[in-house]
Amino acid sequence: MIRAIMFDLDGVVVQSEKLKAQAYAMAVQRLRGLAEPDPRAIEAYRTIVGASREVAAQFVVDQLGLEPDLAPLMEKYGVSQPWQALTEIRTAIYNDMVADPQVLRDNQWPHTVGLLRLAKESGCLTGLATSSLRDMTLHALRALDLERSLDLVLTREDVEKPKPDPEIYLLAAQRFELPPEEMLVVEDSPNGVRAAVAAGMNVIAFATPFTVKGLHESKVLDHKWILHESDKLLDMAQRVIREHERNVHGEKDPQQTRLGVPPATEEDRADAG
Repeated sequence: MIRAIMFDLDGVVVQSEKLKAQAYAMAVQRLRGLAEPDPRAIEAYRTIVGASREVAAQFVVDQLGLEPDLAPLMEKYGVSQPWQALTEIRTAIYNDMVADPQVLRDNQWPHTVGLLRLAKESGCLTGLATSSLRDMTLHALRALDLERSLDLVLTREDVEKPKPDPEIYLLAAQRFELPPEEMLVVEDSPNGVRAAVAAGMNVIAFATPFTVKGLHESKVLDHKWILHESDKLLDMAQRVIREHERNVHGEKDPQQTRLGVPPATEEDRADAG
């Protein structure tokens, strides 16, 4: 039985990945005095999306050859590595973007938020596991009025090893006192999917414009569990749960799940929107 459902934040609950990519592009624009944000930074971030900020920033530095531009700024920002200077610039830009809660509300994924609230109302345990830092995570959850819909929030500060290491999901199972196989995870990036799969959990890969190519190329998850239409999330969650029940109990068509709802109806789909 699926007793808990976990969500990633960036790309799953909020379309923050496109905002972060734009922030990287604007950071490079400022560094090099360009007329427009650098689209190469967006493509570089697309490749590494889902990684920790340390890994992502270093990757952008390497791909765009930014070290000579950043080295003179290390003293200004009080850092010891060029990628840290880029992170300071990019983070300031991103924070300015999302300081207005309406920006986050305008960029939420409504069907994910709908599923989260439905799961909580149905008595299923709910949690968030993100590579973002806690302060920005809480800012986003407050903007979307989701704090009360979550039983557990885990961020980058809660683990030693970020995704794709399974530590954050194994910690969630420990906190919930559940075996991993009784948990469902909604992730969008290859790194996030790898983490959840390695933890032994049931996984839905929520394909976004930033992650769809990497999800298919990574082959970490059966393609039938890669979701391409956000409004079908509730349907796929029910499919995963039914297949899990059949695998565990040999049931042909279980009519009730820990989510507390039968297979999705048109009314359910409307509620999830």
